[in-house]
Amino acid sequence: MKHAITMAAAFCAAVFPAFPSHAGDSAKLPDMVKIVVPFSPGASNDVFGRALAAKLAKKLGSNFIVENRPGAGGAIGASEVARSAPDGGTLLFSSVSFVTNAATEQKLPYDAVKSFQPVAVAARGAMLLVVGNDTPYTSVAQLISDAKQHRGKLTYGSAGVGSIGQMSGELLNAAAGTDMIHVPYKGITNAVTDMIGGRLQAMVTTPASVSGPLDAKKIRPLAVTSLQRSPFYPDLPTVAESVPGYSVDVWWGVYAPAGTPRSTVDKLNTAIREVSAEPDMRALFAREATEPSDMDTAQATAYVNGELMKWRKLAADRHIVASQ
Repeated sequence: MKHAITMAAAFCAAVFPAFPSHAGDSAKLPDMVKIVVPFSPGASNDVFGRALAAKLAKKLGSNFIVENRPGAGGAIGASEVARSAPDGGTLLFSSVSFVTNAATEQKLPYDAVKSFQPVAVAARGAMLLVVGNDTPYTSVAQLISDAKQHRGKLTYGSAGVGSIGQMSGELLNAAAGTDMIHVPYKGITNAVTDMIGGRLQAMVTTPASVSGPLDAKKIRPLAVTSLQRSPFYPDLPTVAESVPGYSVDVWWGVYAPAGTPRSTVDKLNTAIREVSAEPDMRALFAREATEPSDMDTAQATAYVNGELMKWRKLAADRHIVASQ
């Protein structure tokens, strides 16, 4: 793990431009700071973004507002931030979908690396590998064995092409040497309905998206996708215990336009880490089975850009291209 982090940091240092070092750079933020959430109101991105904005306003003294700019898988909102002045006045709050979108979309109106500076990873946690109750699987090993025995017969669902669910499923195919067939849906609800109805065998998804069916025991969890076991599901093994090296986290991060002064980014990073660790924010993140992150600016940059590299490689290897 330490070697991987070192390699990611070295890559970032070599490829991603350093912060500008202009004399007189100040960490003072504009009086008004806009946090762009590139998804509709009500979902986890919006809930987390608004809670974070309220906390940052109290801590930093500026007026933080949230603006929802949904569309194109988050690209519309991200594009607005990419074009904004690099003064700390406009930020992007997005999930892991920021990097999976960049990995699978062929024509984005921005460069996911050159147009942004990662500021902080607010929270992250495991996803779940779940199966339908009518399947015989009670372990990852059983699922993998059957998928190998009946190649091209088992299906897994996701919220669409290029979603973290598909990327996680294809990563499992690649790591385990299976060829489960991807079934894309328009949103996760229909996928869950088909799984309950016996028309879909497996799925990798966020805990919050299947909390109801899980509580009602209408579907069955096999494992968590994080490298270590999740404190929210202590009795579940990791996928990696059966498929060594497999690791997927869902996470939410803050980005600034490229060229934002290092002092400003560091100030925001410190504040985000501090408020994210407060009890009420921890409780909010726990609703998505995630925990606050404590990565500093350099660590967050290495992590986010390492995630982008990982999913870009998978998309290229597995020929995953989102529709335009």
